[in-house]
Amino acid sequence: MDLDTVRTFVAAADAGRFQEAAAELSVTPQAVSKRIAALECRLGVRLFTRTPRGAELTIDGQAFLPHARELLKVADRAVASVRTDRRPLRVDVINSRGAASGLLRGFHRTHPDVDLDVVMLFDVDTAVAAIRSGTIDASFRAVAAPGRALPEDIASVRVLDEPLQLLTGPAHALAAARSVRLAELAGHRIWMPGIVPGTEWAAYYADLVAEFGLTIEATGPNFGSDALLDTIADTPALATFMSEQTRLVWPAGHGLRRIPVTDPTPVYPHSLLWHRDNPHPGLTALRAHLATTATATATGHAVPGTWVPDWVLPN
Repeated sequence: MDLDTVRTFVAAADAGRFQEAAAELSVTPQAVSKRIAALECRLGVRLFTRTPRGAELTIDGQAFLPHARELLKVADRAVASVRTDRRPLRVDVINSRGAASGLLRGFHRTHPDVDLDVVMLFDVDTAVAAIRSGTIDASFRAVAAPGRALPEDIASVRVLDEPLQLLTGPAHALAAARSVRLAELAGHRIWMPGIVPGTEWAAYYADLVAEFGLTIEATGPNFGSDALLDTIADTPALATFMSEQTRLVWPAGHGLRRIPVTDPTPVYPHSLLWHRDNPHPGLTALRAHLATTATATATGHAVPGTWVPDWVLPN
């Protein structure tokens, strides 16, 4: 159905005269008459009756009018959804408690005028597909995991290297340590049920295990962070890795300890991904904001004294 004819019908119905509708639409009265005739032909009914006072809706015209209004609203919403100056910036942050979410909150505080839609997608392949389809504008991810080279139309920049810490319960053998060297963790069980095979974070921890001889267990269902904290607090034989900037709250009785890991410090590399042809002004503002807060370097690895896998893109 031609939206111009529908828009002309609604204008004529509101004005009650074809001449006034023509003036509103900046067309001639003859053009209004032709559009209405075309719409009536398409629908197979009369929409208006000519009277000395103008044009009155027939019963069919009255029935069609609310649907015509809704049709125009849907069309306007469809156009607005791809107008980058009118729609929110859509950004994937993986989860609501992690460092990427913190980066986006910092951006929002600095740029409250930029409307945001925050989404949480699963893995880097899903995120890249969403960026390429236009479903989202940007994503925070670790790239590029082995076998996951970024498509040429996807750009990325490292924006944060997030140190990992050891989280233990009060009875763990390392609970009293002020810091622990990464190599010293080789004899301890590190439980991380959120590691999903095939994801970029699974590739990260697989390389960490291979290089430093660690024992990372991903057994059992992942019931979320609260259940993880409960288990770590109650099980002296288990510890877990927790990102330094992950925002967590636990009961005081848990007695959990955050212990810095050194020599080297494993850091999780966060990059911002976006489509090279995306013109959204909010994306430009986000990239500029992150450029002033980025902690990553443009070298092959992170800063001296830290560790990232060799496959991580430097910039």
